[in-house]
Amino acid sequence: MARTGLDLQTVLSASAEIADAQGVEALSLAVLAQKLGIRSPSLYNHVNGLPGLRNKLVLYGFAQLKEALTRAAVGKSKDDAVRAIAEAYLTFVRRHPGVYEAISRYPDMSDPAMQKAAGEIVEIVVRVLEAYGLRDDAAIHVVRGFRSLVHGFASIEQQGGFGIPLDLNVSFGLLVDTFLAGIHALHEAKQGAN
Repeated sequence: MARTGLDLQTVLSASAEIADAQGVEALSLAVLAQKLGIRSPSLYNHVNGLPGLRNKLVLYGFAQLKEALTRAAVGKSKDDAVRAIAEAYLTFVRRHPGVYEAISRYPDMSDPAMQKAAGEIVEIVVRVLEAYGLRDDAAIHVVRGFRSLVHGFASIEQQGGFGIPLDLNVSFGLLVDTFLAGIHALHEAKQGAN
């Protein structure tokens, strides 16, 4: 029997806390069970072993990231929206380093639920880019650039790769502004071709 009050959301929330505090590799069924005050076998009522837990943690992380990006984009357009979702993405990684590591390392993209969750995040960025007239393949190329920008910066920061003592937020803002200049150049080129 599952412990009264123990549900999948509680399991995932506790898993995220462990991953964020100690790294995703520290997350095990034994560590999670200890945190929840239960025996490890009880977790099988909610997840299919450690691979199942990691899978559900990735889906949980995608949902959390989607919510953060959606909140950031609401009521904004063009440059303001791009800056807002970029900052929201970086803030998510800073606040949830273990969950983000799980998103980066363990997504099973053969899983339809995983495809849907990842696709919903891409769709947020695509909708923001529509304001620049970027659609279809062009939008996907720019989404890939956006992801590379935010993931690359966040990953280097997580690994302590920025050793020079300059404000990282200023560096990130400059990077986003440079990306926006590229989007404006693409938009202008498209307008000139029409």
